[in-house]
Amino acid sequence: MSGHSKWASIKHKKAATDARRGKLFSKLIKEITVSARQGGRDIETNARLRVAVSRAKAANMPSDNIERAVKRGTGELPGVSYEELIYEGYGPGKAAIMVEVLTDSKNRTTTEIRHIFSKAGANLGATGCVAWMFHKKGIIAIPKGSVPEETLIEIALESGAEDVRTTEDSYEVTTLPQNFEKVKAKFDDKKIACSLADITMDPHSTVKLKEKEAEQILKFIDALEEHDDVQNVYANFDISDEILEKLEKT
Repeated sequence: MSGHSKWASIKHKKAATDARRGKLFSKLIKEITVSARQGGRDIETNARLRVAVSRAKAANMPSDNIERAVKRGTGELPGVSYEELIYEGYGPGKAAIMVEVLTDSKNRTTTEIRHIFSKAGANLGATGCVAWMFHKKGIIAIPKGSVPEETLIEIALESGAEDVRTTEDSYEVTTLPQNFEKVKAKFDDKKIACSLADITMDPHSTVKLKEKEAEQILKFIDALEEHDDVQNVYANFDISDEILEKLEKT
């Protein structure tokens, strides 16, 4: 899940199982393939492909897998043609939900996504019903203690970052999408490790959830993310650290 970086950061820290890693590779391969098909194989001129390849490398995907995905996108190797779709609606606690999908069968995927929404008591809405609640941002999360706050803020501002937010255990550097790679490169040059670095849909405002609603929506988002065609899930909920800690132990 993306869009609410506190929970995304927590999930990012968890060790991935082999099955989840395999699912992640599959999703990344789709994104690389579509990016190469739309903008060509040159990562210097294709920003979307550049970000996709960077994410794949961060996930330790073998270079051969990346190259094959690029060649499928450019037509050098046979491959499946994927369609990009976005589903929008409301989840438990009336939290806004956006789901980005890459699929080779729109009808199948729509039926399956609708079923996941229905099973969770969520409502699938019309295109645009919640998109206005989000704006595209780059988010780079850096663990507290890895770098002095003053140093981090200085690097962030010098590199063109938009803002620095503080959470319980990390600093979140936000950027405009077009500045994300430049800011991330600056932290990489300084050997400052990031716990999360991605372009996401950041909500304008959040909906605070009670414990029952929080448990429901996290299960709902897990079900969405488990779907093979789902690339990203964005939401505008807020869950207190106390409730998150309690749910992590269950």
